[in-house]
Amino acid sequence: MVDYKNNDDEIPRDHPRYQSLNFRHKIIEGMKDLVVAEAGLIAHGRGECFDYILGEKTSEVAYQAIKASVAALLIAKHPIISVNGNIAALVPHQISKLSNLMNIPLEINLFYRKEGRIEAITKILEESGALKILGKDDLKMVEINELSSNRRKVDLEGIFISDIVMVPLEDGDRTEALKKLGKKIITIDLNPISRTALNADITIVDNIIRTIPLMIKFYQELKNLKMEELEKIVNKFNNKDNISKTLDLIIDYIKKEKIKLLNKS
Repeated sequence: MVDYKNNDDEIPRDHPRYQSLNFRHKIIEGMKDLVVAEAGLIAHGRGECFDYILGEKTSEVAYQAIKASVAALLIAKHPIISVNGNIAALVPHQISKLSNLMNIPLEINLFYRKEGRIEAITKILEESGALKILGKDDLKMVEINELSSNRRKVDLEGIFISDIVMVPLEDGDRTEALKKLGKKIITIDLNPISRTALNADITIVDNIIRTIPLMIKFYQELKNLKMEELEKIVNKFNNKDNISKTLDLIIDYIKKEKIKLLNKS
């Protein structure tokens, strides 16, 4: 298994794209180790494009979505964090820490179920300290009729009984299917107009490498609030407004970049 640490020997720290290249390297190494599917590289690159036009930083709009997400997870009776290969490659320690702190199981749920992938993802999560990992025992898996892909296989103790599912990274078909089953969906998706983003109850339009550490931070701030205070945070959140404001941010960013270009001598 690859050591998912900064590859300083290959990527100079003074490189203007150091962080982006470092995480890109993690995705590539994850593919070599069966953690990431080949299509995961394409998905990561697509996300990077949207991150560019978001200024590669967490917006105030995203902060509010992250806060609402943590509040919703604290309220939930059976919350689940769904994990795919990209998440395991990019933020294994952070997602494991969030899972442990909030006592929310991680469930491995894959579109591409290449032989050995579930075992590879399980290993990296376990090595990162995850205490509760679901989706790895075939005897506990059932199929949901609303999906025809491999993602229809869910854990009896996880997504199947969940009331809220956090679905990091784009996954439109499953989001629509889970919504039909009456589940609330939290997503982390850099594309604000994907089917996932538009159909979720709370959409965090931000890079997952920034979002998960912020979720841990907000958990520490919100964990002692009363239930009615948490419900107030969630009820105040409006996902349509959230996405609309995010689109405005993207438009403003592109306009500013255009002005910079036109002002160059």
